[in-house]
Amino acid sequence: MTTKKRIYLAGPFFDKDQVKRLDNIQQLLEQNPTVDKVFRPASLDYTSAEFGSFEWQTAIFKHDINNINSSDIVVAMVDYKTEANEFEPDSGTMFECGYAFANNVPVIGVRYKSDLPLNLMLAGSFTAFFNGMDSIEQIKDYNFETLMTRYEDIDVF
Repeated sequence: MTTKKRIYLAGPFFDKDQVKRLDNIQQLLEQNPTVDKVFRPASLDYTSAEFGSFEWQTAIFKHDINNINSSDIVVAMVDYKTEANEFEPDSGTMFECGYAFANNVPVIGVRYKSDLPLNLMLAGSFTAFFNGMDSIEQIKDYNFETLMTRYEDIDVF
């Protein structure tokens, strides 16, 4: 008997390009026959408190942690770009990866920009890594039940 997996899709969603990349990954995951559900942070609004308030922050943090805890796997998009930094992933996403790894939730890395180095500690936490557009398309066929180790040739720092 096979058990489809619940995926927590982590990644920055601060601009339209980041949202578009996350949308693409979610669509690929939803096509995967070994995936049951995909949870995506910020997919639900918390309207009981003012956006940004301490109550809102606490509720969002706990909601996301609870969803990592109830997920089988974290898939993390590690593309992130600011004016000051071109290859450091989003700090919230990195927290989610570290939390998942520390709690024995496998982490699958996904990155669109394949020619940038990746932090050694982050790379070491991945069970599998899909690096670059062509590679990412293959996530729809990845077996999330067996979680075969899969790495692309990447530079680490």
